[in-house]
Amino acid sequence: MIAVVGLNYKTAPIDVLEKLFAGCSREGNFPAVLKAIPGVHEILHLSTCNRVELVVSTDDDLRVLDLLKSFLVRSGALTNNEASCIYVHRDEDAIRHLFRVASSLDSLVMGEAQILGQVKEAYRRALTENSTGIILNRLMHRAFRTAKRVRTETGIAANPVSVSFAAVELAKKIFGSLAGKKTLIIGAGEMAELTCMHLIGNGAEEIIVANRSTAQAEILAEKYHGRAVGLGTLDEVLCDADIVISSTGAPSYVVTEDMVRRCLRKRKNRLLFLVDIAMPRDIDPAADGIENVYLYNIDHLQDIVDENMKSRRRESLKAEQIVHEEVAQYFNWLKELEAVPTIVSLRSKAEGIVRMEMEKASSWMGSLESDDRDKVEALVNGIVNKILHAPMTAMKEESAEFQSQDIVAAARQLFRLDD
Repeated sequence: MIAVVGLNYKTAPIDVLEKLFAGCSREGNFPAVLKAIPGVHEILHLSTCNRVELVVSTDDDLRVLDLLKSFLVRSGALTNNEASCIYVHRDEDAIRHLFRVASSLDSLVMGEAQILGQVKEAYRRALTENSTGIILNRLMHRAFRTAKRVRTETGIAANPVSVSFAAVELAKKIFGSLAGKKTLIIGAGEMAELTCMHLIGNGAEEIIVANRSTAQAEILAEKYHGRAVGLGTLDEVLCDADIVISSTGAPSYVVTEDMVRRCLRKRKNRLLFLVDIAMPRDIDPAADGIENVYLYNIDHLQDIVDENMKSRRRESLKAEQIVHEEVAQYFNWLKELEAVPTIVSLRSKAEGIVRMEMEKASSWMGSLESDDRDKVEALVNGIVNKILHAPMTAMKEESAEFQSQDIVAAARQLFRLDD
């Protein structure tokens, strides 16, 4: 049985997630503790800010799942009410859940790329800890394949759904390319850092970070190979910039209409693109009335984000179909795998019968030439292989469509494999 046991942002409030995340982080030799639970064969532990999950290959015994739930409750010191946030998915539902997680269909922001990297990192740790085997290794590689198909065959990640990303995409539409463009980031907080990351990722080369705290600006600028300045030099650096994205916590306008007018005169009316993603606003809305100035605020960007989110939801229907196909293929492989020990036993028994009968015939075969004896042996083996081909193929193929335990049990009984 494959199972997923855990909780996420849909089932648990942030404080419960934090408790469990911290509790699991404190556990010493985490995989060894879990693999010591009777019935657990393989295990992988996934922890992000939005989920804590155990992916396991176990005996088909519900008591194992109860032990795993108890482990999570104990690790996070969860109350009975908080423990009710834990979910359990089994077999096809578990496989589907993991494939949807890796493909970002189960993410807080559908289509985001970060979760796939987190799943890959969890798998890398599991390999290092030697806590996975043939079942979960194949499962994880199939999950990565599914995520790649979703990303390449659908447009689920094609349009920005964060305000900072939308601002950068808007700049690209206006300028065509960010290569060679000078960008001024006003502010040095989380939103500013996300904006810098998206700018660099889209080809921006020269970034200036302006902030009230120059030291904070220097930290951000150094991270993205830019230059830091204080807000006192804003008049000067504004004149050199092609793109200005502002996200401070200032109580009043950081960029005024007069500043923009003075700047435009110095830059000989060269196009200026302003994006205000602060709340309250950083840039005087009156600047939008100046010729060759394009000003967008958070409301404009939110409209873009909302429309793009609708587009992602439409694309998610295609993504779900891909997940459905990949789950079916993996589950069929899993069912076929259950028949392998019986196929090996059947082959072994047949080979034993051939050896025994050849030994019985050795008295009269001794008079044959060596080549003739080889031909007789090849003939016997050929007949046995042809007889075995049909039942072995049926066990592999039909076990995926029926209850594999039934067809395997029937084969073991018909050929007396357990005698």
